[in-house]
Amino acid sequence: MENPVIILGAQAVGTAALDAFQSNDVVIYCLLDDDAKLQNTELNDVPVMGNTDDKELLKLLGKKCEVFVATEDTASRRSLTNMLREEYEVAPVNAIHERASVSKHAWLGHGNLIGPNAVVAGTAKLGDGCIVGANAVVDVKAELGDFAQLGAGAILNAEVTVGELAFIGAGAVIVAGVKIGAKARVGAGSVVVADVPANQTVFGNPAQKV
Repeated sequence: MENPVIILGAQAVGTAALDAFQSNDVVIYCLLDDDAKLQNTELNDVPVMGNTDDKELLKLLGKKCEVFVATEDTASRRSLTNMLREEYEVAPVNAIHERASVSKHAWLGHGNLIGPNAVVAGTAKLGDGCIVGANAVVDVKAELGDFAQLGAGAILNAEVTVGELAFIGAGAVIVAGVKIGAKARVGAGSVVVADVPANQTVFGNPAQKV
């Protein structure tokens, strides 16, 4: 990546994104966060400057800087991504850790974070703004919808589909072919053997509605 990157968000997701970029020797210009306590500090020797809507810094986007959206809240990630596209005509870049394994035959949208030792297999598909945690697996023909989140060590087996804004907890296993609806939530360590409707929360082995 030729241009330095501005990361929007300096908390857990921002830290993971910073680690992913730095593992590939990508220069980070700064981080931005709306939490005043984080501003004027440093994270891994990179300055945390103003708010995520700092227009003076955001006007650098496009020609001089790339951007990555790393806010904790999923709805905030989506709204910031939409704002960047509409007001600045830029799409966030992907943050893929050097130790992640992403097949050249996988399909990735924009602004995805793929953590260390995660695997995205051939013919898998990630939308925009997805988070794939460390050691997570997205198997062949599995699909993650826009802004879905896959916790550390979670496994999406072959042909699983996960709807937009859904959350799969750490260590969860989704059996092949299962469909997880939009905004559904799967608790950590769960084993999901049947489809989960949109907006539903499930937990356990086998996973049951909470």
